[in-house]
Amino acid sequence: MLGWFKKKLGKKDKDQGVKPEAEELEKGEAEEIEEPEEQVSTTQPDVKIEEEAQEQPVEPEVLDVEEEEQAVPPEVEAEVEVAPPSSGGELEAEKESLVVAEEQEPAISQGETVEESEPEDKPEQAKTLFQRLQERLGKTRDSLVNRLDDLFAGKKVIDQELLDELEEILITADLGVSTALELLEEARAKVSRNELSDPAALKTVIKDKLLEYLLESDIPAEMVMPAKGPFVIMVVGVNGVGKTTSIGKIAAKFKGAGRSVLLVAGDTFRAAAIDQLKIWGDRINTEVVAGLPNSDPSSVIFDGIERAVADNYDVVIIDTAGRLHTKVNLMEELKKIKRVITKKIPDAPHETMMVLDATTGQNAISQAKLFHEAVELTGLTLTKLDGTAKGGIVANICRGLKIPVRFIGIGEQVDDLRDFEAREFIDALFGDGL
Repeated sequence: MLGWFKKKLGKKDKDQGVKPEAEELEKGEAEEIEEPEEQVSTTQPDVKIEEEAQEQPVEPEVLDVEEEEQAVPPEVEAEVEVAPPSSGGELEAEKESLVVAEEQEPAISQGETVEESEPEDKPEQAKTLFQRLQERLGKTRDSLVNRLDDLFAGKKVIDQELLDELEEILITADLGVSTALELLEEARAKVSRNELSDPAALKTVIKDKLLEYLLESDIPAEMVMPAKGPFVIMVVGVNGVGKTTSIGKIAAKFKGAGRSVLLVAGDTFRAAAIDQLKIWGDRINTEVVAGLPNSDPSSVIFDGIERAVADNYDVVIIDTAGRLHTKVNLMEELKKIKRVITKKIPDAPHETMMVLDATTGQNAISQAKLFHEAVELTGLTLTKLDGTAKGGIVANICRGLKIPVRFIGIGEQVDDLRDFEAREFIDALFGDGL
């Protein structure tokens, strides 16, 4: 480590020894050098600095992070300062070639250091996304998979006592009563047919059945863009589920795919929702159509659709006011908004997406059922999976509603809203690859 610091410090002094001559050339003072032979003397500071570095070794604790960051800029400054010669003089051309040669030498040693560290970094980068998903599902894994491992450890037979404990684990992981009972019936049937005798093999049965639930929806998980006109997404949900934030992250995904996106602030009842959507628009460089607080949301949305059609936007994402699923008048307003969208674009909205908070557990299913009855949901976004032990709700939702999960939220960063892939989710949940 001490050798590395010396190398960085030596490179810094070495560059600084060349820099004054480069500055003299820029200032037009090359005429002060009478004989070209003096150019070779530029190597002398290197010998002197190397000797000083040997006599006065640098201790690692003296060179802190700030000094490490300052060790690189001199090289950059020297490169910037070396400009093409203003005249055809041989003296200036030779002088510049000498400076470039001096600067290339430390760059090679630095590149060799980076190449040595790359093999260690590449495997970590390749696993980063999956590892992050595994880490964020840790609470659900503790409440389900780890408890299954503890239950099966040391067991030699599948008896009624084991099945009773298994039922408790499945229900408390928020898989739901009906889903838990169906899993148990599957296990009992395999035992009665002598297809299953090892308790540890029950874990594989449960894993395969959960994956089957996640793939049970007959609606494709991918959103299909229309052949003509903008792709319209209407986002609904109750208050506090992270609806507006999810809209911003979904918009960022489309922007990253090269699509033009228009956001429409249809939540006019909450002034902060309009401001929040505008902040997201500024963050991802996307235009936002908004009206005044407490204005008619349908008129704002109609204006937004007209703007999208006129300016040929690829995607339109419409925010709507958060509302309780038990409020009939508010649910009727959602129906009105959908009719307004359809009036302007007959087959729109192409996606009616509901955002659900995973921490609410079984209550999320009740919410989704009533919203589905009102506006016919086509996709779900499940947020806050990193903060709950109730991640099993994903399987229960897919099994009970037959509505595909489009995205899952596992953190606060923009890239923490992940495209939902059933097999990847199950592998991460059961710790495959850990």
